[in-house]
Amino acid sequence: MPDPAAGGAARVRPAEVALLASVFVVAACGLVYELAAGALASYLLGDSVLQFSTVIGAYLFAMGIGSWLSRHIERQLVAHFLRIELLVGLIGGLMPAALFAVHSLLPVSAAAPFRVLLYGLVLAVGILVGLEIPLVMRILKRHFSARYALKDLVSQVLTFDYLGALAVSVAFPLLLVPQLGLVRTGVVFGLLNATVAVWALWLFRAELRAWRAHALACAAVAAALGIALLGADRLTTWAEDRFYGDRIVFSLSSPYQRVVVTSGPAGVRLFLNGNLQFHSRDEYRYHEALVHPAMAAHGAPRRVLVLGGGDGMAVREVLRHAGVEQVTLVELDPAMTRLFSTEPLLTALNGHALQSPKLTIVNDDAFGWLDRNDALFDVIVVDFPDPSNHAIGKLYSTSFYALMARHLAASGYAVIQTTSPLIARKSFWTVVSTLEAVGLQTTPYHAHVPSFGEWGFVLAGRRPFAMPRELPAGLRFLSVAGLPALFDFAPDMARVPAEPNRLSTQGLVQTFEEEWGRVHQ
Repeated sequence: MPDPAAGGAARVRPAEVALLASVFVVAACGLVYELAAGALASYLLGDSVLQFSTVIGAYLFAMGIGSWLSRHIERQLVAHFLRIELLVGLIGGLMPAALFAVHSLLPVSAAAPFRVLLYGLVLAVGILVGLEIPLVMRILKRHFSARYALKDLVSQVLTFDYLGALAVSVAFPLLLVPQLGLVRTGVVFGLLNATVAVWALWLFRAELRAWRAHALACAAVAAALGIALLGADRLTTWAEDRFYGDRIVFSLSSPYQRVVVTSGPAGVRLFLNGNLQFHSRDEYRYHEALVHPAMAAHGAPRRVLVLGGGDGMAVREVLRHAGVEQVTLVELDPAMTRLFSTEPLLTALNGHALQSPKLTIVNDDAFGWLDRNDALFDVIVVDFPDPSNHAIGKLYSTSFYALMARHLAASGYAVIQTTSPLIARKSFWTVVSTLEAVGLQTTPYHAHVPSFGEWGFVLAGRRPFAMPRELPAGLRFLSVAGLPALFDFAPDMARVPAEPNRLSTQGLVQTFEEEWGRVHQ
């Protein structure tokens, strides 16, 4: 004769499967909110390592609080679980949109209120997520005690929890952010939380009190998130228009960064993660100063390597030298090289340089590419973003420059863009010290670029730098007569003691943040 308990368990097995599936969804949603908060903080505040570390730490701490609080929930477990799902879906799903909107409304210097909102929302979501899993385990234990020993229950729930986290950790940078963007990703996963609530509402309808009130709450949250999903693109456009000032003509989120191109009466600007990279009205000053002193000093460069500079502006200047036979551009983000190779507005700016038959484009991490290749180059142009976080700071370290030096021909020169020697004086001279620490002779110089102010560069090589006697025709900024002034440093930009930037410590990142942070205070 069949065991009644076993038969009862068999009859309600779909509910058991549904609850375990909900653990997978809950874990995925919780991790998405955590990653979205970290990514937004990184985009808007800089220093990705610091932002992700503090967001993750606050989130895990809040989950611990939520788990502890779950012990005080003793009755109506399903009803509490349903309410928590709706709350976490609403707060977590709308969190990226709220952070984007508030950041756009606040002045640039008002970082403190934004941080209060950021960590307040992270703590709220973390506490709610911390409540979810203990409640699911207790619901499973209460309804399916005949099927589970405690150890089996814990292993089942945690297995689905970790699988959900794994799925999202892979999908978030590779699929979700590039395809949906941060705001829509948050809303979509908020709707998934709401779906779990509706699921629970249906599965446990027989034991829920005030079923209609719960149904109305589910409908209200789903409607709010649905409206947010429909308006996500408008919100993003509005927020970015306020932030950037000019009309946005191109914007995309790649696995590596947020790329925004604006166009206005004064010209075209490129922003990466909210930081200005060039303005078309004066970018020629920056790129002429970056490229031509090294190229002209070499005399006859044939093979040139450009690291970074996916916008093609540096390549444009390199190709002004008729003797150049081969240019290799190593740019991490294929979205950048694709955008600046195909869009007429942007190809007009770089002179169609990325379509040159002399150019080979490699979409790869510069550190890894240099390590895997043995080619030598007459000139290496290093045009990375400023060392505002540890991911970029490694490209300003002794480890990276030693690797770069292996690819420099005996008579070759490397040139590195090196932030402002006026605003970030110690940061600038730290880069100089770092290059010298790997045995290269350095020649620092600077140029005035109105969009950035006084900007610095460092020439490095194994032979002394000699002032060029000739420059390509058609330059708008540099001249042979004016070159010596670039190498003269006023007292307020003169050399100060600075330790080399090493990969293990990356002191440059902290120095850079401190020096530029004073500008926004």
